[in-house]
Amino acid sequence: MTMDAKALPDLFNRYRDRFAAEKQALIELDGKVGDSDLGLTMAKGFTAAATALEEKAPETLADGMKTAGAAIAKAAPSTMGTLMATGFLRGAKALDGVDVMDTAALADFWAAFRDGIAQRGKAQLGDKTVLDVLHPMAETIAAQAQAGASPAEASRAAAQAAKEALEATKEMEAQHGKAAAFGEKSKGIQDAGGTVACILIEETSAAFGA
Repeated sequence: MTMDAKALPDLFNRYRDRFAAEKQALIELDGKVGDSDLGLTMAKGFTAAATALEEKAPETLADGMKTAGAAIAKAAPSTMGTLMATGFLRGAKALDGVDVMDTAALADFWAAFRDGIAQRGKAQLGDKTVLDVLHPMAETIAAQAQAGASPAEASRAAAQAAKEALEATKEMEAQHGKAAAFGEKSKGIQDAGGTVACILIEETSAAFGA
């Protein structure tokens, strides 16, 4: 199974519904070392993205991702909202001229998504940020593409890699944002941004039928 522009509204409806369901859990997780707004931000941002795609059906994959990114940026102008918007906007550029999201396109999208967030957030691996989950996700999909895996197989493998990477963030000490002020106390808690990345790839995997 692959994905074309017509499938994007369903994908973002999945994101919207999952973030709505996880809103309270994200609020509580973010509240441990942050300002407790992550659940609200993600629910608001992805509701806006899903609505935008329902109101105007995307003609191409790139256009759909641009529409979603712009909607998130407008609806959720917080730190994580801005990073997510940047990810989708950068990912959109990687899909220019692509009609179908096969495994190679999926790899290009997530690599661009990761790189956009890394540049915007000025984070490095090991800083206990969303990047610590996005990077192994993107690398796993790239390896799966090289191996000739289907999008479902690749996204399923990436979801497992993301789960393991998220668990590994518990051993890290936060270096960015409000969480950095907690120093050693941030250890033992999974990264909230990494949790968002995990949700995204899990729902992407489900959309591909994995």
